[in-house]
Amino acid sequence: MSIRLPRIVFAAAALFAAGVLPAAADGPQKLGTYKNWSTFASGAGDSKVCYALSTPKMSEPAKLKRDAVYFLINDWPGRKAKGEPEFVPGYQYKDNAKVTAVVGSDKFEFFTKNENGAGGAWVEQQADETRLIEAMRRGAEIIFTGVSKRGTMTHDTFSLAGLSDALDQAHQACGL
Repeated sequence: MSIRLPRIVFAAAALFAAGVLPAAADGPQKLGTYKNWSTFASGAGDSKVCYALSTPKMSEPAKLKRDAVYFLINDWPGRKAKGEPEFVPGYQYKDNAKVTAVVGSDKFEFFTKNENGAGGAWVEQQADETRLIEAMRRGAEIIFTGVSKRGTMTHDTFSLAGLSDALDQAHQACGL
């Protein structure tokens, strides 16, 4: 199970990835871009985190109003945690909702949590984190399906082009 980064880190990373926000010395620092993925590092010492982040190439329903949607994979050297996936849907989840992620023929279940007006989802079984990353490194896309607090089912499709290079850079930046 992952620990959520402060919401401001995600917002800054999403804006920076979109080219809207310049790098700041005390905020996330962009390390590189690899096709559809960008790599960032933030913090120092035990609070350092490195992550690969992407935005969806397609979201359905297309006209649904929601905050930024992104998928990231975190490294936390202070916790000796490598490759913790997290999906941020841009809305709050329906209570007790599960999210599914599909890569090729592999399916993964994520648990959800709403906090401070936002939702997040993490891999249900920690043992599946490694299996998910391996499937993503081999796959072309990952599709997340979730249900909002209002009952709207969403599908977000992310390209996996560039993921391997982005993850390798995140792991190297955090010494993992």
